[in-house]
Amino acid sequence: MIDPVRLDPDSVLPVLQVRVGDLPRKVIVVGDPNRAARAAEKLGNTRELGSYREYFSYAGDYNGVEIGVVSHGVGGAGAAVCFEELCRSGVDTIIRAGSAGGLQPDVVDGHLVIATAAVRNDGFSPGVVPPEFPAVADHDLTTALIEATAGAGRPVHRGIVLTSSVFYPHPVLGSALPQWQQAGVVAVEMEAAALFVIASLHRVAAGAIFAIDGNPLLERDEQMSGYDPHRAVVRDAVEVMLDIGFRALTIRR
Repeated sequence: MIDPVRLDPDSVLPVLQVRVGDLPRKVIVVGDPNRAARAAEKLGNTRELGSYREYFSYAGDYNGVEIGVVSHGVGGAGAAVCFEELCRSGVDTIIRAGSAGGLQPDVVDGHLVIATAAVRNDGFSPGVVPPEFPAVADHDLTTALIEATAGAGRPVHRGIVLTSSVFYPHPVLGSALPQWQQAGVVAVEMEAAALFVIASLHRVAAGAIFAIDGNPLLERDEQMSGYDPHRAVVRDAVEVMLDIGFRALTIRR
């Protein structure tokens, strides 16, 4: 077994532009830099650690636990840069808190999904591990996420998510979403598989929770022509999701 790369605490991560020793051991990652800033406002003693391109990093404390918040942008390849540097810095726990589209008929706007594993259509992971390698969430961290949803006030689903490298499908090949719905996949997003694979390689615990911002199959909108993630029902779900992510990190010490 190859030992994971670990960087000197005084070094600076080349893409995140954060001093390694300044990063907390537990981190929430989100796609949107603005969401990262909003999430950081939930922490006490918040401070910005660095910013470069789509990667904005913060640290603070939540119920006495030091936690980081980092944005990773959209898509597996760019997000993988963030995940890799976090793991190399010595982070031991990462939760992705993102938005996703529901695939099953009962997974709709405002609901939450906890990922147990991810389908590897991310466009990144085939470059680092064989196709047979699974993208699986850490069991204990997933259990902590489930425990932290108590009192969420909205439906919470759990299961396999599809990590796709395609956001807007085109008629040439069409959409594969009906196939994955038939296979029992509960939601579709763009980064979880990359996180789970990188975390596995580094022996880092990784989990993921999602706020559902639509269901393209239920809405008969596989081409995403009516997609709108800026509605109140989605914003409210995102706020609940972030609180759950922070609570889960305090549960798993």
